[in-house]
Amino acid sequence: MKHFLLGLVLLCLGVGTKVSANTAEATVNRTLDALHHNASVANFEAYFSLYHDNAIFIGTDASEVWDKETFKAYAKPHFDKGTGWTYYPRDRHIYFSPDRNIAWFDELLDNKSLGETRGTGVLIKVGEDWKLAQYHLAIPIPNSIADSVAEQIKTMDNEKAPL
Repeated sequence: MKHFLLGLVLLCLGVGTKVSANTAEATVNRTLDALHHNASVANFEAYFSLYHDNAIFIGTDASEVWDKETFKAYAKPHFDKGTGWTYYPRDRHIYFSPDRNIAWFDELLDNKSLGETRGTGVLIKVGEDWKLAQYHLAIPIPNSIADSVAEQIKTMDNEKAPL
C-alpha cells in the first residue's frame, strides 16, 4: 500500500520535480516519475516500457553498463519477488535539444539503503512518448571524502588485478 501511495504522490503531484507550463518538460517529468514509481512497486512491464529498445542502464558499480535486455535479466528476479527499488526524487533539472526531440536531465534522489544518489540520463521522443535512451545512477561523493573513497577503490582494484 505504501508503494501505491508513493506512486500516487509522484505521478499526481510531481513531488520533488519542477512544475512547468512547458508541455514537453511536464511530460518528461511524468515519464521519470513513472519510472521511479514502477520500480518502487516492482511493475516490470510498466518499468521497462519506459526504456527505448536500445537503452543503456549504467549502475553504481563500474561493471554495470547494461543494454536493456541485460538490465531486464538483472531486474526480473527482484521484481518477481515484489522487491523493486525505491528512490525519491527531490531535485530535477531537464534540458532539451533545439528541436525538442531529445531531453537530458539530472536529479538528486534519496534511497533508504544508499542515501543520496544522483540519476542522469537521456530521453528521446518517440511519437508522443518519451523513452529513456540512457539512465545513469551514481552515488555523489562529497569532496571532503573523495580522496579516501578513491583510495578504497584503488585498493580493491589492486586486489583484483595488480597494475
